[in-house]
Amino acid sequence: MPPDTGGAPGASFRIDCRRCPRLAEFLSESRRQFPGYHSRPVPSFGDAHARLLIVGLAPGLHGANATGRPFTGDFAGILLYRTLFDFGFSSHPQSRAADDELRLRDCRITNAVRCVPPQNKPVAAEVRTCNGYLREEIAGLPPGALVMALGNIAHGAVLRATDRPAALHPFGHGRLHALNPGLRLIDSYHCSRYNTQTRRLTAAMFTAVFARARAMLDE
Repeated sequence: MPPDTGGAPGASFRIDCRRCPRLAEFLSESRRQFPGYHSRPVPSFGDAHARLLIVGLAPGLHGANATGRPFTGDFAGILLYRTLFDFGFSSHPQSRAADDELRLRDCRITNAVRCVPPQNKPVAAEVRTCNGYLREEIAGLPPGALVMALGNIAHGAVLRATDRPAALHPFGHGRLHALNPGLRLIDSYHCSRYNTQTRRLTAAMFTAVFARARAMLDE
């Protein structure tokens, strides 16, 4: 079964995109080294009519690059999907594979960069090249929508996609930004293994951001 992309948002996205030469070559190497992996650009996942859009950094080499679903197969997805389930955005607390029974409710997940980058570090040009896909995702959100950026790079990508000046919207964990009429952005530290193990981000801190998001959407 193909990955559930949830429908129309980001309709111009192509799973065979090769716009970034460095990333295209890294994907080719991934296919050679791990023939069972997805090893292609990773589509968004979730409800096509969602009011909550979660934006991460990029697919992990042995996570979304392997499974074809954002935050699935790596450490970061453990906390994310459990928290989504706790707040009613997910049908299951664990995302196992792109063809499992998990479905998102009123939520969609994407990345600032759709292809796995070397050392999990996309360069600025790659973030810019991929930004058109994110712009389409955001443009398709309904009035009153909320975007959650996981980390500073995702935060910057959202600002670029909405033509907002970075100087007016500095990143800060739990910080809320009014972007355009009917669109808000809330920041969180990324739920990476490094951030959780160093306790830069705790489960309680992540829960607090989602509690605020849930309350705003329920207003």
